[in-house]
Amino acid sequence: MESQVMTNPEDIARLYRQLSLFPSLSRADVGPVITSQYGGKYSNIYTEWSQRDLERNDKVKFCRQYIVFHDDKSVVFSGASGSCTEIRGQLLSKDAPSGLMKAVVRECSVKGEDKQFLEIWSKNIKMKSINLTALKKHGKVYEDEQFGCLVWSHSETHLLYVAERQRPKAESFFQTESPELSSAADEDDTLRSERKEAVKGEQFVFHEDWGEALVSKSSPVLCVLDIEGDNVSVLEGVPENISPGQAFWAPNDTGVVFVGWWHEPFRLGLQSCPNRRSSLFYVDLTGGKCEQLSAGTSGVCSPRLSPDQCRIVYLECSVYGPHMQCSRLCMYDWYTKKTSVVVDVVKRPGQDGFTGVYSAQLSPQCWSADSQRIIVACPQCSRKDLLMVDISVGSVTSLTAKSDVGSWCLLTIERDLMVVSCSSPHCPPSLRVGFLPARDSQEEVVWVTLEDSQKLPDIDWQIMKFTPPPEQDNPQYPGLDFEALLIKPKEVKDGVKLPLVVIPHGGPHSVTVAEWLLPSSVLCRMGFAILLVNYRGSLGYGQDSVLSLPGNVGTQDVKDVQFAVENVLNGGDFDMQKVAVVGGSHGGFLACHLIGQYPGFYKACVARNPVINLASMMGSTDIPDWCMVEAGYDYSTESLPDPAVWEQMLNKSPIKHVTQVQTPVLLTLGEDDKRVPNKQGIEYYRALKAKQVPVRLLWYPGNNHSLSEVDAESDGFMNIALWLTQHLDS
Repeated sequence: MESQVMTNPEDIARLYRQLSLFPSLSRADVGPVITSQYGGKYSNIYTEWSQRDLERNDKVKFCRQYIVFHDDKSVVFSGASGSCTEIRGQLLSKDAPSGLMKAVVRECSVKGEDKQFLEIWSKNIKMKSINLTALKKHGKVYEDEQFGCLVWSHSETHLLYVAERQRPKAESFFQTESPELSSAADEDDTLRSERKEAVKGEQFVFHEDWGEALVSKSSPVLCVLDIEGDNVSVLEGVPENISPGQAFWAPNDTGVVFVGWWHEPFRLGLQSCPNRRSSLFYVDLTGGKCEQLSAGTSGVCSPRLSPDQCRIVYLECSVYGPHMQCSRLCMYDWYTKKTSVVVDVVKRPGQDGFTGVYSAQLSPQCWSADSQRIIVACPQCSRKDLLMVDISVGSVTSLTAKSDVGSWCLLTIERDLMVVSCSSPHCPPSLRVGFLPARDSQEEVVWVTLEDSQKLPDIDWQIMKFTPPPEQDNPQYPGLDFEALLIKPKEVKDGVKLPLVVIPHGGPHSVTVAEWLLPSSVLCRMGFAILLVNYRGSLGYGQDSVLSLPGNVGTQDVKDVQFAVENVLNGGDFDMQKVAVVGGSHGGFLACHLIGQYPGFYKACVARNPVINLASMMGSTDIPDWCMVEAGYDYSTESLPDPAVWEQMLNKSPIKHVTQVQTPVLLTLGEDDKRVPNKQGIEYYRALKAKQVPVRLLWYPGNNHSLSEVDAESDGFMNIALWLTQHLDS
C-alpha cells in the first residue's frame, strides 16, 4: 500500500527545526493607564515569551512590549512597541503597582562565582543593586511557581520574596586553621565569624527536598527588603514544621499572607501534586504572631487578593487521593474572617456543561476591577476555556465556549483588560486582548489580536467522543464517557491509508487539550495521524471520572485507549497494520500495558520515563502515595503496604505482561528523574532483552521527568520519529 510518510532524517530534522521556531507565551503585565497630550488613554503591555534555540541547546526567553489605546471598555488601537529583547540572568521581575519602579532578582557570575542580586530600577536608572549572596541572610532565591514570588508592598517601600534558609557552614572534624590565617591582623570579620559558626560533622547530612523539579528546595523562608534602608530580613513567626510560599502582602501592609505546607513526617513531591496538606497563614509584621486562616485539613494553593483588598480567593482540594482532581474555589473574607465555597467540586457536568475547576494555579491577576468576578482558565473536556465566576452567586459562565480556538490561557487581567494566549493543534500561540464586559451585560468579549501566529492549513483536527461498551462500564461510577483528540493531515492521496500514532497522556489525572503541540504537529506534517486519548480518569470531565480510575489502572484506562483506537480504525481511513503507541510517565505505563495485553497489535512502541512496576517504584519515587492510590489503596505515612497490597501493585503493572510483548520498544529516560526513577525503565529494558524483543534505550543526563531540556527534547523526537518510520514500514 502506498505511503505518504516522510522518512528521510534530514527532511524530518528540517521540519522539526521549522516548527520549533514558534514561541510560546509565559507572562504578561499591564502597565498603568496613561493619558496622552491629545486626551487618549493607553496602557503598555509587557510580555515574556520562550523559544527553542536548537543551535544553543537552550530555551531562549525574550520580552516584547505592546501599546493598547482604549476607552476603559473597548480597545481603540493597538500595536507592537519596539522589537524583541532577549532576557538573560533574570530569575524574577516585577513592576511596582504605580509603574514607577521595577524590581529584578538577577543571577550572574562574578569572578567565576555565581551570585544573586536584587535590583531596583527607576525610569532609566538602576537605583540599587543589593548582593544577596554576600549578605548571607538566606540561601538562593526561589524562582519556581510552587513557592516563588516577588511582591511589592502596597506602599511600594518593601519587597517580599522566598529563599532557601541559610544553613551554618559545615566542615570536616579534621579541618584545621593555618597559623598564617589565624594570626593575620587584617583577617576579614566575616571569615572569622564563619569559622566560629562552622559545624563539624554536618557536611554529609541528608536534607530532604520537595522532589521532582524542586530539587535543592528544602526549607523556604519569607524574606523582606526594606528598600530605603537596604535592609534584608527573614520573617520570624512561621512555624518550624511549615514550608511557606506563594506569599503576598496583607491589606494595609500589616503582615504577610502565604501558603504553608506541612513537611512532617517527611516531604513528598509537590510538582503537579496540590493534594498535599497545606493551609493559608497570616504572619503579623509587628508582633511576629502567625495565624492559620484555613482549616489545615486540605490542600490549598494560588491565593489571590481582590483589588478592594477585602477578599482572598484560593483553590482547595482533598489531601492524598488522586494527585490532581476537581478543586473547590474558596474565598476568605479579610474583615469577617469567614470562609465560603464559591464553586464546589462538580461530580458530573450539569445541563450548563460546566465540568468543574481543574486549574493547577490561578493567573497571578484574576480579579475583575469591581472585585466581584474571577477569571479562571481550565480544561472543560478536551478544550481549555476561560470561565467567569461571579463570587456573590457562584455562577460560572464560559467566555470562550463559542470559539473555534481549542485552548485559552489567561496571562493577566488588569482593570478588566484581559491578556490571553490562545492556540489550537493547527495554530501556534497568539497574543490577544479584550475587555471583560460589565457584570450584568450580555455582550460577548471582543478580542483584538496583538501578535498573530501562522496557521498550518494542512493540519486537520477534531474531538471524538466515546461511550465504553456495557461490559467495560464502571459499576461504581456508571455511564461515564470519554474523548480523544484526532489530528491528521488535511490532504491525503487517493488510495493512501494513514498510519496511526496513539498517544495516551500521563498523570493519569491530567488531560490533553486541543492546543498547539509541537511533536504532534511535526508527526502530522510527516504524514501520520495522531490519536490523543483522554481516557476515564482524565481531568475536565467531573470528579466522578477522576475517581473512577484509582484501583482500575492497567484495566479501565488500557481498555478505554484500545476501544478508542479500534473505533477510529473501523472508520476505514487508517492502516490497521501501521499502528504505534507513544506515551510518557503514566502514558508510558499505558503504552507498555497495551503492547503486553494486545500482543502484535502495535507495530512500534515508545515509552518516555514509563511507570513499569508500581511495587518497585514505591520505595524510590518522590510520590509514594501515588503508587498506593492508583493501585486502589489508601496511603499512610505511618505504615508499609502488607504483602497482599504489594502483590496487587505488581499485578496492575506493565511488567506483569512483559512475557507477551512482541513489539519493538524505544525507551527514553531522564537521568535526574525523581518522579518515575530511571530504574523503572531499566527494569523493563532488561526484561525485554531477556525475551530478545527489539529494544533501544536513550539516556539523557541533566534531564528530569519532563525530558524538556532542548537537547533531550529534540534528540528524543528525532529518535522517536525514526523508530516509528522504521518499524511501521517494516
